[in-house]
Order: sequence, then C-alpha cells, then structure tokens
Amino acid sequence: MNAPIRNPDEETALPRRRQMARVEDVARLAGVSTATVDRVLNQRPGVRLATVQRVLKAAGELGYVMEGALPASALRPLRLGFLLPAGNNRFLGMLGRLIAGSQDQLASFNMRARVEHIESFKPELLAHELRRIGREVDGVAFMALEHPTVREAVDALAERGVPSVTLISDIANTARAAYVGLDNRAAGRTAGQLIARFVGPRRAKVAMIAGSLSYRAHEEREMGFLHLFEELYPDIEVVGLREGHDDEAKNYRQTKTLLGQHPDLAGIYNIGGGPEGIARALKEAGRQDVVFVGHGLTPETRGLLVDGTMDAVINQQPLATLMSCVAIFANLRAGRPATEGTARPSIEIVLRENLP
Repeated sequence: MNAPIRNPDEETALPRRRQMARVEDVARLAGVSTATVDRVLNQRPGVRLATVQRVLKAAGELGYVMEGALPASALRPLRLGFLLPAGNNRFLGMLGRLIAGSQDQLASFNMRARVEHIESFKPELLAHELRRIGREVDGVAFMALEHPTVREAVDALAERGVPSVTLISDIANTARAAYVGLDNRAAGRTAGQLIARFVGPRRAKVAMIAGSLSYRAHEEREMGFLHLFEELYPDIEVVGLREGHDDEAKNYRQTKTLLGQHPDLAGIYNIGGGPEGIARALKEAGRQDVVFVGHGLTPETRGLLVDGTMDAVINQQPLATLMSCVAIFANLRAGRPATEGTARPSIEIVLRENLP
C-alpha cells in the first residue's frame, strides 16, 4: 500500500468532524441504538439491509468518520477502483450506480471510490485496465474472467502492494485478496431444484442460457445445475447450454432456437443477464408455461415475476456486495486478515409472492 500522506487541512478538519459527530448522533439520526450503529460500522452481521442503509446515510450526512487501528487524521482516504463490465446486465448496472452514489457513506470509512465500465468478455482488455487503474488507486475490485493474462495482471498488482478483490465471479490460482460473491455451484443447484420442483415428477427437458463460460461464476452455476439433475432427477434431461453474452437480443434468438428444436421444453435457467430477451421469446410463442429461473432482482426481473413470465429469481444484494468490499479493504489497511468479520453473501430466492 502507499505510504500515508499527511494533509494539514485534513488533520485539522477531521478531528472537528469527529467532535461534532459521535456514534450517539448517528444513532439518533438513524433512529436506531448505538449498538446497531456499532455493528454496522464494524461490519458485524445481524443487521437488516434497510437498517444498514439508514445508518450509513446518517453517518454520511453527519460527516462521521470511523475510528480505526490508525487515527483517520493520519491517513488520506483509501482510493478504491471498481472495474465492472459494460453492457445490458441490469444487476451490474445497479451495483455500479450504488457505488457511484455512495461517496458520502464511503467517506465515513475514510474511503472514496470510482467506477469504470469496460467492454465485457475481453480478457486482454480487462488485464490492461487492471494494470492501468492499479497505478492510480490503493485497491481494485472487479468481475474476473478466467484467463492467463488476467491472472498475470492480478499477481502484478499484488507484487506492487495493490490488493484486488473479485466480485460475483472469482479467478483461480492468483494472489487476489478476497472474493465477494455467491457460492455459484450452490446457486446452480438451487436453480435446478427450483425448476425440478416447478416441473414436477415427469419426464421433461430443460435448458440453460449463460452469459459466457469465461466467467467462472457461470461455469460453476452450470456444473451445479447439471450435477443436481444427474443426482436427483434423472427423468429430467438437460438438453444443452447456449451463450447469450448477457445480451437481450442474443438471448431472444437463443430462446427461439431452443423452442424450435425442443417444442416440449419445460424449463430454462438463465445463468447470466438479459432475461428480457428470453421473456419476449416465451411470450411470443405463448410458452409462459415454461419454468423460467434467473439471477438478479432488478426492476425488469421484478416485472417479469409480477406478470408470471419468471418463476423465481436468485438474488444477492448489491449493498451487501459493496459493504463486504468496504470491510475487506478496511481490514487490509489495518493489517487484519482480509475477510475478518465478513460473511459470504447468502442466496436469496425471490418469488412473486415474497417480492421485497
């Protein structure tokens, strides 16, 4: 990590801010107890996400700065860079907007962040951007692609003392500091179990549409899905996997082809983004009887749940993803193990009947 930079203005301003804003003040503004504020600011579990948001909003409005292993006045803000794939993946768009709009809350942890979007599914470009942004920030969080050039870039950052955190999709055999995301094999098995239960005890065919198997997350979801049917539901045949690159138009075409090749298709698991394309093809064919399970609760998937086109969404909270990153980089700066006090995001199953 870069050596601390002394800023005389910051050293005089921050103590004044801490004198003005105390834990009690944050608790009062957020309408919670001081114990809840302490749990939120120290990344301990057991607090509802809506409460976390209120506490962070209050801390940001009051200019509260957490006390850490080193005085905040002795450290300049930790500069974080988030590299996310560009494109039409609504969940990633929500995550990017959340990070960009959370600067006041991040300031409460003596951090600031920038979000950059790069073209998806291009490992050489991702590796180049990792090296570039690594020269400008103190830590990097990114959605990984499994590729030798990306592994080399991650290891090069680590050698320079710039930790990296993988988001949503991990990468093997690197010096990355931590992974923030679901257990993707478990997510794939969960999708399979949902589809099998909705289809019922009969012979049937189901299919998968992935973004790209260059993402380890998508590959692991596929493996979990396949193994679930092999182990528990041998009467249900998985008829293949297609890649749609999280693109609505490509997913539309892939679904039309699947329905043409398999008129008796009973279920589709959308491993990545672009659910609107699948939904449009199902509606045009009058096949809303096809069980449709996907990932990421967004305004679009919410609408598809409401109108009955989608049956279930496997979700992870963008705010939980951001807060895990905050905790990890705070731990690293303080010399603690990267994932101390953090927990892997839990899998949420969202149905029309339990929409939040």
